[in-house]
Amino acid sequence: MTLTITLEDDVNMLQQYIEYFPDFPKPGIHYKDILSLLSHSDGIKLLEKILKQISDQLRGKVDCIAMLETRGFIFAPILALHLNVPCIPVSKKGNLPGDVIEMSYILEYGEDILTLQSNNIIKGQKIIIVDNYLATGGTLEAASKLIKKAGGEIVQGLVLMEKLELEGRKRLDYPIVSLMSG
Repeated sequence: MTLTITLEDDVNMLQQYIEYFPDFPKPGIHYKDILSLLSHSDGIKLLEKILKQISDQLRGKVDCIAMLETRGFIFAPILALHLNVPCIPVSKKGNLPGDVIEMSYILEYGEDILTLQSNNIIKGQKIIIVDNYLATGGTLEAASKLIKKAGGEIVQGLVLMEKLELEGRKRLDYPIVSLMSG
């Protein structure tokens, strides 16, 4: 008898590597730390396996991956390697050299400005946005506006975790794949 492990099974196993921190970064927020899985080689291998499975579903549908600072910078390149497409950084103000375009946005616990290097996107390029967490949707919404302003077309978003009760995906005009909720 052969045991078949599905993507859902793998995602359920990945949850064992997530650590929880109450009242971080401010009182009332129950922070789920995706980065904790990186301190376990089995967690890294499992994440790579999951991202490979997702890349199989995306193959031929995307030209580029927009990776959001900071944690998206960790996960997006793994997906890009499996898709054989480039990654472009979407970063906070002051972190990217050269000519940039900017977009301000509101977070769950503050506000910030995102930037994108003006020459990174080719007009009409099909792009998936990768980040670690979807809460209010402000960061992903700002990133998508920035990418569209630069001429890109958002095909999909991918997040490792989503805080469902904040309904952040309602702010987005493209499909989101969320591996975990919490």
